[in-house]
Amino acid sequence: MIERQAITHIPLSQYAFTNSETSLTIRIRAAKGNLERCTLWFGDRVHPTDPIPFTPLPMEKIGSDLYFDFYEATFESPYTRVCYYFELADKEEQVYLYADLFSRQLPGERSEFYQYPFMRREEISTVPEWLKHAIVYNIFPDSFASGRRSIRAEADSTPWERGLTLHSRLGGTLRGITENLDYIAGLGFNCLYLNPLFVAGEYHKYDILDYHHVCPNLGTDEDFQELVGQAHARGLRVVIDGVFNHCSWQFFAFDDVVRNGERSRYRDWFYDLQFPVVRPERPDTVPNYSCFAYERKMPKLNSSNPEERDYFVEVGRYWIERFHVDGWRLDVANEVDRDFWRAFKKATREADPQSVMIGEIWESAESWLRGDMFDSAMNYDFRRHCRDFFGLGSITAAEFSARVTDMLLRYPTGIVQGQLNLLDSHDVCRFLSFCGGEIRRLRLAEVFLFTAPGAPSVFYGDELGMDGSCEYDLRGPMPWGKPRHDERAFFQSLTALRGRCEALATGSFRTVFADDSGLFVYRRSLDGHTVTVALNAGIAPAIVFPHVPTEAPALSDGFTADHLAPLSYAVWA
Repeated sequence: MIERQAITHIPLSQYAFTNSETSLTIRIRAAKGNLERCTLWFGDRVHPTDPIPFTPLPMEKIGSDLYFDFYEATFESPYTRVCYYFELADKEEQVYLYADLFSRQLPGERSEFYQYPFMRREEISTVPEWLKHAIVYNIFPDSFASGRRSIRAEADSTPWERGLTLHSRLGGTLRGITENLDYIAGLGFNCLYLNPLFVAGEYHKYDILDYHHVCPNLGTDEDFQELVGQAHARGLRVVIDGVFNHCSWQFFAFDDVVRNGERSRYRDWFYDLQFPVVRPERPDTVPNYSCFAYERKMPKLNSSNPEERDYFVEVGRYWIERFHVDGWRLDVANEVDRDFWRAFKKATREADPQSVMIGEIWESAESWLRGDMFDSAMNYDFRRHCRDFFGLGSITAAEFSARVTDMLLRYPTGIVQGQLNLLDSHDVCRFLSFCGGEIRRLRLAEVFLFTAPGAPSVFYGDELGMDGSCEYDLRGPMPWGKPRHDERAFFQSLTALRGRCEALATGSFRTVFADDSGLFVYRRSLDGHTVTVALNAGIAPAIVFPHVPTEAPALSDGFTADHLAPLSYAVWA
């Protein structure tokens, strides 16, 4: 019998979405191993005849997790208004599914079928194509370089306006980044993502004082203009970090609130003010205003205030128009008013139709990725799954495959292709530390990073074997002189593979084999070209045939005859 309780379809969601003004994707979930056949029937919901003529389309099983199978059909629709239903069959019965009802007969009313009311261009994935092909190098500006292949690794204090002092920890500069652009481009990256560079008090620059200028610790506005120009000349796009959830407690608007109290014109720019507002001297004192977490120096902005919204939307437009940055990574994006993000996107897209918005959202970002706000989100689920499989070895290949399936089917296909996949960032333990320093485990994760759907993002120093668990270590100085591991050639091979294989950017993903040990085999396919990847995260050798091609792999480590050694990989392209 068909396990009806397991069947799931949600119209106008990741289960039903447009790819273009003529292309539609429909998905359905069923109990694992339950269905023998799944057919989509679609027709014109406003067809003048009754009954409506329907076209059958067999659905492909595109993946499975531990409990469910997922079926999909993508088709060019001759209709802009579509109605549809499913025909489901197992060994014992055949039923129809429409309007969340199971029946052995079709309904008499067309309104009872599932509906895609209109294929609106506003609901089509707006991810710029360049992001799907981006290979991202993430730089923490204070930690990367102060010169060519060097960094001072010394703290610096710079006087600023109103008697304030700006701090750095390691002395990295924008000129240092510019002087090393050939290094980054030579590794094969085509996009820079820079953590905050605006005027700010602390070394990390997430407590912003002035959103219109570069922090003097890092350089000048002209230095940044040169950096962007030189990056673009080398084919490197530039994405910068935007912090609009909170600001510095010395930001002009908050300073006005502290000085003028309830009379301040900016009192509604902040959350939960209790007057008189006081900046606590002790870090363990709970402030009488809302902050980012409990960081007293970072009061939380009220992004629903129209005046404040206009101010920061102008900031978003300014850096695109003045400096020609290619987009924004947006800090703590899930705490910011959604109408703020809609206005921000409208303004930045008007300034540059190819600009991107990437939200920092650690959980599911589905409600922010419907075309009117973000183009992409930082994919921390990617990191978690890789940590458990490659780094810690706490899950099997079958469990990893199940997690990957769920991750890839969480959003429409175009969104998934633009997700910012990562193993490391300025906020998390370096992946190599999870691996106990075992570089082969990091290599496995990097191979998956570069061959999975989504844009790979590499944190500076990963190519030189940086590790670290605490804040200061994971944001440590770039080890230009004495790298722990020199993985530059390995990263060059991965970026070259990613760059020449379109299937890795926009192709389909299918698990070929995943067992209860460590062998995971998958394929990426597009227009007749297939890339096959075998990863052995287990502690024993694994036989990979007949799951992989018989010819020699294009990229491998530990591949011999038909075996993969423990903690080894092979890629056929």
